[in-house]
Amino acid sequence: MSRRILVVGDVMTDIIVKPDGPMVMGSDRAASIRNRPGGSGANQAVWLGAAGADVMFAARVGADERAMYENYFRGLGVVPALAGDRELPSGVLVTILDPSGERSFLTDRGANLNLCADDLPPTLLDGVGMVMVSGYSFFAPGPRKAVQGLLASARERGVAIAIDPASIGFLAEVGPRHFRDWVGTADWLFANESEAEMLTGEAEFERQIELLGQQFGHVVIKRGRFGAALGGRDGIAVSQPAPVVQVVDTTGAGDAFAAGFMAALMRGEAHERCLAAGIERGARAVQFVGGQPS
Repeated sequence: MSRRILVVGDVMTDIIVKPDGPMVMGSDRAASIRNRPGGSGANQAVWLGAAGADVMFAARVGADERAMYENYFRGLGVVPALAGDRELPSGVLVTILDPSGERSFLTDRGANLNLCADDLPPTLLDGVGMVMVSGYSFFAPGPRKAVQGLLASARERGVAIAIDPASIGFLAEVGPRHFRDWVGTADWLFANESEAEMLTGEAEFERQIELLGQQFGHVVIKRGRFGAALGGRDGIAVSQPAPVVQVVDTTGAGDAFAAGFMAALMRGEAHERCLAAGIERGARAVQFVGGQPS
């Protein structure tokens, strides 16, 4: 099997806001405000590049920023397959951090909303062993149709498929049944505890793995400071704790985890080592501001 990973997802500019104290409605509050490159798919691709994986990233950006983004991704070990949009600018995400490092988001997906079948031709699968798709690509009709077409081609070719639900807020809006129907069967699912509970209606994570394992060959549940677990329809196969680290910003931690896991998997490592690699990358990601490795 080829070791190249094709990532499909959003490109965003993250505007990260860390207020010095509680927000004051109708008035000012001093804050630290920073711009960082982001987007769930972009984060995964860059973390994969940092892990030494052979990775291609397909997405849609504003036409006037396409060349800049292509150079950016190439510089981080990612092969870009970017379409330029002449109607909408690149996406922007405002992240508001609370003192614990937890986040709230305001999202303008911009050009990502116009991702279409022409942006994801079957030829992108040439030499690819795994397709990783961010759940954001399923939440709007145009990108959803384009991604479903690519996944159909992947299944015909025997290319493995990995899905990350990506957003508990959007999952709640569309409903878990719709999302699972849109995604179809896949080899891997990477979900956090909230997403797994939303998708199954179950609070206990071993039961979540069993139920999700009926649709996905392998289920990985990211449990934050409690580590992560891997299993399938027969329950938990591997569970590992996370190291204790100082949490600065949880943005992109799940993307870093998925990338660390998949990079190890494509190197042929055992699932226990893949889980450990994912946990290590996720723990590293929460120790600095932004969703991509510095």
